[in-house]
Amino acid sequence: MRVRSYRDLSVWRRSVDLAVVCNDIVKSFPSEERFGLTSQIRRSSVSVPSNIAEGNASGFRALYASHVGRSQGSLAELETEMILAERFRYLPTRPTEFWELSDEVSRMLVSLRRRLNARP
Repeated sequence: MRVRSYRDLSVWRRSVDLAVVCNDIVKSFPSEERFGLTSQIRRSSVSVPSNIAEGNASGFRALYASHVGRSQGSLAELETEMILAERFRYLPTRPTEFWELSDEVSRMLVSLRRRLNARP
């Protein structure tokens, strides 16, 4: 399949799925966290696919790789926030779907960045 747009990228689609899962998870957080951890999780989860899209649209391989690196950073931030949510006991159970998607997206980002950094 030829990639014509960031929307054709599996990693972008799966990271959008991850953001949707995160949005659903934070709906159960305490209302006093609305401007705290809830907001942070929403922002970092949205940042992952947003940076993929921005990098892909740049048209420059090095800039694209840099944005993929930012996506990786946002994903690490998101995972840390979810660990904190678990430790704060905001989650009744471990969010298995989140962790499975996060691991998948992480592997895909590593692979994409490796390809972008390889000599053409």
